Amino acid sequence: MQFTRRHTLKFAGISCAATALAGALKAEGGTPLANAALPFALTTPMHVGQAALRVRELDPMIEYYGSVLGMNEVERTARGVTLGVGAVPLLDLVHKPAADFESPTSAGLFHIAYLMPSRKDLARWLVHAALKQVPLSGFADHNVSEAIYLNDPEGNGIEVYSDRPKDTWAWSGRVVKMGTEPLDVDDLVTLTDTKTSDYEAAPPAMRIGHIHLRVGEIAAARAFYEAAVGLQPTQDARADASFLSSGGYHHHLAVNTWNSRGAKERNTMETGLDWFSLTIRNPADLEAQKERLRAAGYVLVEMENDVVEAIDPWGTRLRLVPG
Repeated sequence: MQFTRRHTLKFAGISCAATALAGALKAEGGTPLANAALPFALTTPMHVGQAALRVRELDPMIEYYGSVLGMNEVERTARGVTLGVGAVPLLDLVHKPAADFESPTSAGLFHIAYLMPSRKDLARWLVHAALKQVPLSGFADHNVSEAIYLNDPEGNGIEVYSDRPKDTWAWSGRVVKMGTEPLDVDDLVTLTDTKTSDYEAAPPAMRIGHIHLRVGEIAAARAFYEAAVGLQPTQDARADASFLSSGGYHHHLAVNTWNSRGAKERNTMETGLDWFSLTIRNPADLEAQKERLRAAGYVLVEMENDVVEAIDPWGTRLRLVPG
């Protein structure tokens, strides 16, 4: 099989490279610029741990994440199923068969971004997805990373990406260059066999690299996630989006109002993101977060194993987990 960008787009159901880039631009809101160890994202003082989705149809969602991303079942309870990599939990599927579908204009999930440990792993996954004819919605080179976008059967956004080496990222002070340019699919797939898939399971070090949220107002989102939680901005101030990180990563969290400006509190009886977690390495940092959140008027719920849960201004639950 001749495996080129054109063929990749054809398998993905995308008519041309311009449409692929447009899909990525829609997913990230960017503007094209001119011309077995854990990834760095997981080594910072804070990083994303898990996420949970409220889903209507449990079995099709389990099958999708297993066949498309190669995740396995970690645990099954009366509430649903936890999927992950080996024994590492990444994604809870909370079964809500009577739930209505969440509107794409409400606050909630924009996408969960699954970080491949290497560029070759991303290439292997892309060939796997193309040969399975998985519908894809966009491809992009973000300077710091290379990304592919798709949606699960209930419309939850997914990004699958790999980071470029962090010493190649271009920083100007605390601002990192992140653009949205065409992905060089031809070069990417030279790293693997394009005639057959050897992607039988997710790589052992695949993790959630970042979470991207829809919010109603950027200032309120920054007050919660930046001022109270303690993530730091990595882009110049914008009225419609913010990118936040810990420890010099390009971003562990993004928030935008592209489709959700003015959104009110979310309906917990609808599908979509139920909660996500940040793992906090230093106990002193976790205590400082608790103090800042309480001082700002946010209610904290104490959970097992010293986990605390706070709720952002739109009702999305954030778990702070000692790590």
